[in-house]
Amino acid sequence: MGADVHRLRAKARSVTTETRPAGAGDATELAPDPPLVSIDDVRRAAANLAGVALRTPLIPFGTAGPGGPRVLLKAESLQLIGAFKIRGAYHAIATLTPEERARGVVTHSSGNHAQGVALAARLLGTKAVIVMPSNAPEIKRRRVEADGAEIVTVGPASDERAAMADRLATERGLTLIPPYDDDRVIAGQGTLGLEIAEDVPDLAAVLIPIGGGGLSSGVSVAVRALHPTARILGVEPEVAADARDSLRERRIVRWSAEDVTRTIADGVRGQAIGKRPFAHLSRLMDDVVTVTEAEITAGVRLIAEEARLVVEPSGAVAPAAARFHASEAGIADLHGTVVAVVSGGNVDPEMYRRLLEAPIPAVP
Repeated sequence: MGADVHRLRAKARSVTTETRPAGAGDATELAPDPPLVSIDDVRRAAANLAGVALRTPLIPFGTAGPGGPRVLLKAESLQLIGAFKIRGAYHAIATLTPEERARGVVTHSSGNHAQGVALAARLLGTKAVIVMPSNAPEIKRRRVEADGAEIVTVGPASDERAAMADRLATERGLTLIPPYDDDRVIAGQGTLGLEIAEDVPDLAAVLIPIGGGGLSSGVSVAVRALHPTARILGVEPEVAADARDSLRERRIVRWSAEDVTRTIADGVRGQAIGKRPFAHLSRLMDDVVTVTEAEITAGVRLIAEEARLVVEPSGAVAPAAARFHASEAGIADLHGTVVAVVSGGNVDPEMYRRLLEAPIPAVP
């Protein structure tokens, strides 16, 4: 089936505990989570980001289904680093003490968060060490190096990247800037949702790609606070749908590295959402929709043809759901405007050429 929608909100909003991955034994109860990031936290992040992150435009992208509500694309591909990640990275580093900045920062990322941390560190006068997977797109590696960051390369598994970053933080006295499992990062990413909420008075729904969950958490905070009746939908590749499974089963479900690397959308290949994103999404998000690889690649082409935007596969995930699964996502009959987040546009030129030749599946 091209999409898999789960009605999550009624049964999952109050869930705030994590359990072990599937097959690992009985549930492990954790202490209650801290309060969620607030709209005031997001507004403070917006103040920090003034003059750094662009207020990206909203680009028309047809309708959600024949005769459905209009769809706008939030074009984060136009950010300085070509992706939304500058928001969370800069805000997190900006909140560090002078002593922490003097020692430097470290993170782990397949590319876009790496670029965000590298640029933010340069702008804020600190050094950055970035742990990247061996299969990270070359264009993202080059841009990280261009901002003066040191790259440490490990294997493709996200667990391996995280372990190396923790090790370097301990050995070198660096401050870890997590890619998503951090309230400062969530608040920074939430500024994207704040812009949507302020710029679209008739907002009916927002579709957000889910990787580790930082972006979707932050956007959910802002949208739920300012448009409480709007539909909040996460979108994942169906071959990397760990967040869908986590919210459905009300525990963090981990997928293998071998499974998630099957998707072309490298920015959403996380093996599991973070603890803090899980706490946010299980309370704030309505549904999760999955899209096929064919729909993702077609989304890249359609966005180029109709919105004149260059996007990477991860950036096409949410627009693909709006185009190919409007009915299943429950947005085809809404009154108002649907916004799909284009998370980034950092795509290898040769891959992009091939994507532009992708066939377009029929819209249901």
